[in-house]
Amino acid sequence: MSRHLDEIDRQIVHALMSDARNTSAPMIAEGMNVSAGTVRNRIERLEEAGVIRGYTAIVDFEQADGRLTSVFMCTVPADEREQLALAARSIPGVINVRVLMAGRRDLQVVAVGEETSDLREIARALSGLDIRIEDEELLQTELHTPYSRFLSDDSRQSVVTDTVTLADGTAVIEVCVTADAPIVGRSPSEARADGTLSTDAVVTSIERDGSIIHPVDDATIRPDDVVTVLPKESSEDDVLEAFLADEETPPQTS
Repeated sequence: MSRHLDEIDRQIVHALMSDARNTSAPMIAEGMNVSAGTVRNRIERLEEAGVIRGYTAIVDFEQADGRLTSVFMCTVPADEREQLALAARSIPGVINVRVLMAGRRDLQVVAVGEETSDLREIARALSGLDIRIEDEELLQTELHTPYSRFLSDDSRQSVVTDTVTLADGTAVIEVCVTADAPIVGRSPSEARADGTLSTDAVVTSIERDGSIIHPVDDATIRPDDVVTVLPKESSEDDVLEAFLADEETPPQTS
């Protein structure tokens, strides 16, 4: 079952895809106006959920003693794809296996060898597994880039918000509290009492430095808190006004 990624999650994943080695939690947090603790906690949750499966080095094998990289396009029986993919991965020299949803060429195997004889040996090993090699090409260039749709435009970089619509049509809003927001220094119950927050809006969680604050209704809201709100009868814009500084324009969400 897939995991819903909110705006914070998506920006974290984009940053890690850009350069996981040189991107620290404080650096990601600074660009998003959340705490480093929140970023570290989110990364841990993404790892536990299997969204982030690991961190690997991108190696140019041609620069590593002139090694050769070959891509084998293979066809395997549909009911044996996963099993044969695992078997192919175990062959020495194979560095990547992709299972494709296709009738033919449904298994892509990337292998590295010091010379062409090594690649021929890998091809023989694949054939020995009853994997039919349809084509083979030497890899010349491989380019990597982070998934662009995980990165918000500039208007959403400084104020992280996300809206999720539940099955019954109810909207749940997640917002990162700005430093000069009207609700800063008040608890949700105090904010409802003095009119800062709509009386029917329910704050369901407050995330601060990677931890969830309890009890929610009596907790004092601080800048950079990530607050989840159930607007009920109030409009999203009315609810967001309590958590964003006056000069901030609530972003459009979908």
